[in-house]
Amino acid sequence: MSNTKRAYNFNPGPGPLPLEVLEQAQAEMLDFKGTGMSVMEISHRSKEFEAVIQTAEADLRELLGIPANYKIMFLQGGATLQFTMLPMNLRATGSADYIVTGTWSKTAIKEAQKLGAARAAANTESEGFKGYPEKLDLDPKAAYLHFTSNETIHGVEYFSEPVPPAGVPLICDTSSDFISRPVDISKYAMLYAGAQKNAGPSGVTVVIIRDDMIERVPANLPVMLDYKTLAASGSLHNTPPSFAIYMVGLVFQWAKKQGGLAAIEKVNRVKADMIYKTIDESGGFYRGHAKPEARSLMNIPFRLPSEELEDAFAKEAKKNNLIGLKGHRSVGGMRASVYNAVTVEGAGELVKFMKDFQQKNG
Repeated sequence: MSNTKRAYNFNPGPGPLPLEVLEQAQAEMLDFKGTGMSVMEISHRSKEFEAVIQTAEADLRELLGIPANYKIMFLQGGATLQFTMLPMNLRATGSADYIVTGTWSKTAIKEAQKLGAARAAANTESEGFKGYPEKLDLDPKAAYLHFTSNETIHGVEYFSEPVPPAGVPLICDTSSDFISRPVDISKYAMLYAGAQKNAGPSGVTVVIIRDDMIERVPANLPVMLDYKTLAASGSLHNTPPSFAIYMVGLVFQWAKKQGGLAAIEKVNRVKADMIYKTIDESGGFYRGHAKPEARSLMNIPFRLPSEELEDAFAKEAKKNNLIGLKGHRSVGGMRASVYNAVTVEGAGELVKFMKDFQQKNG
């Protein structure tokens, strides 16, 4: 596989996976650990698969420093299903607070409102989702305060947590910056993330939840939407997305080999700084979206002087093996997603292309 031509992949999700992870999966595809079967074929009740899921959990605990009083679940349905499961399980009665800083937090509150009371403690939509809210209108009796740590579409990332009122649990959708940098888990009651940005293929969602939150879960929820049941079963109440969990486990091992999340964050900052510098030094040819203090290390949206130039940029980039640079259909423009598996070399190739393109078209 090392001779295969690999694209420079800037897709926003599913995103790129580390080459050595793909090569290990390839090597184990037909015979996983001497079973004579693929990991996709073995029983999820087998000792071999139990080792896969237990090792993945242990490695994630080590990477993020997850305390013993938190459960880790590998679920299905993406972060979007968590928009519904969260209020079903943890709101019960009363209202929940949401900080709305982009498309995904806007979607999360909309889903929560279908099932009960949820209010925006802040909403930056009128300013074009370009940064953090200046102030929060917090309910001291809220069931929880929810925020999205990184808005994939608008490129706004929180680098320190919002502070809820005393006794109000903090909950985070961390889908697009999950395992991209260290996080103090003890500040959170729950975090959740679709794996397909930094942690693995689509099909598995990681949920990290503090034990006391599980005690809030009401009786008689549908079984596959019940955190208490799913946590008690060790994510094995029904057949889990076994191949996706296996891949996520390989990514966690890869992340440990890189030196852990502090080392990964350093590389991520180098990549993002290279691209933002190119935007800032382009004399307005490239225009970034987010305010400088809120600029995401993971998703870098930018515009060119015209939509015609943006179309030409995307087409020429593709010819140069730079894939996935078109912005989200809801906002247009361009977007470079530079997740963990994007290499410094790949970011350098994009920067080189951006400078060449400006020279020819500026």
